[in-house]
Amino acid sequence: MGTAAIGKDLVGAVIDGTFPLIQWLGGSDAGEVFLTELDGQRAVIKLIPADAVDAEARTAAWAATSSLSHPHLVRLLRTGQCQATPTPLLYAVTEYSGELLSQIIPERPLTSAEVREMLDPILDALSYLHSKGIVHGHLKPSNIMVVDDRLKISCDDLHLAGEVTGRAAAPDIYAAPECAQGRISPAADLWSLGVTLVESLTQHPPIWLRPDEINPRVPESIEQPFAGVARECLRSDPARRCNLEAVKTRLHPAPFEPDPSSNPVKSVPANFPVKTLIAAGLVLVVVVAGLLLWSHRAEPGPETAKEPVLTTPASSPQSPVPGNQTVQGASVKGAVAERVLPNVLPSAQESIEGKVNVSVRVAVDAGGNVLNATFDSPGPSKYFARQAMQAAEHWRFRPAQVDGKAVSSTWILRFHFTQSGTDITPVEVSP
Repeated sequence: MGTAAIGKDLVGAVIDGTFPLIQWLGGSDAGEVFLTELDGQRAVIKLIPADAVDAEARTAAWAATSSLSHPHLVRLLRTGQCQATPTPLLYAVTEYSGELLSQIIPERPLTSAEVREMLDPILDALSYLHSKGIVHGHLKPSNIMVVDDRLKISCDDLHLAGEVTGRAAAPDIYAAPECAQGRISPAADLWSLGVTLVESLTQHPPIWLRPDEINPRVPESIEQPFAGVARECLRSDPARRCNLEAVKTRLHPAPFEPDPSSNPVKSVPANFPVKTLIAAGLVLVVVVAGLLLWSHRAEPGPETAKEPVLTTPASSPQSPVPGNQTVQGASVKGAVAERVLPNVLPSAQESIEGKVNVSVRVAVDAGGNVLNATFDSPGPSKYFARQAMQAAEHWRFRPAQVDGKAVSSTWILRFHFTQSGTDITPVEVSP
């Protein structure tokens, strides 16, 4: 039985003798949603047929959800079964939300600051669910809401990790490709996060022209680090997607700390003889006293002292001039910290005759993250140029240093595609 058999006509009915159906709020294959009341407070109730193909899995997920408690997860208040129509219904009652992200996006895109403010609680809630062996499975703007001035994600349709549902997902950009076969894993939540991130910033979900494109397109207008996060989430192969910790790292990179081993501070061993130190100190005092006495005797008297004349040899035009000295800061070249290879289809690889060269120039910030990537030379193939660009945006670097401080830099990544594989030559061009 489908949810269409429930319908809006149930408005006015009372579920399980306790929950009045005040207003129909919406519906989908996951169930019909109504406004209701619990203990005098507004709440939301979701109804699904008790004979639905995934009813048993939904009941198990609700049982697991009832024990969950997280500040950014909507609370599941009550579950049960009743005979509201000729066919029994399962129901779940949750907190009421006054505002949904899906209501904001059609009006305007979120700012970068708002997206950061949104992502942190979502990532915390997903991390909590995954630690409990639970997958959200339906992260999208309509399931991101504000409850009592706090951002939360829905809880009424969670899944046990590894679950194979009898309900294959309908074609939906928010659902990871593997969900079409009913397979549920934490990687599916990363895909949904990537789609939601793109839509929040552009008002439109990413475009995915299948089968011509392996992964959805992330608009060039999206700034870093959000563009990089979205691309790493939106990989059609779940094994190649980033995880939640990688997303957190991209959003909040750790400040660069110079390697202590490059400038070691030597300490005196604890067992070094104290007498040896004292004797060395006495010798140093005697030497210093002798040098002072010698310099006093060698100093010319007032009648013979001459003002020193400072000259700059003609052959040394770069010699320093007093009062106008410049000190060139010591610089240390950066290095590659993480390489990412292009995701090239085997059929595309086999079509190469000779070599396809693509050069991508990347701007790297002081934290080693790629801020921007542009083509230095896109080469003859748009396909290989696109794969090189997508890979380059995911590289990470150990920052260059000037005077001991991390600085931004520019690199050129030269991609060489052949039938036997892909070689990449990184060259730092500044500082």
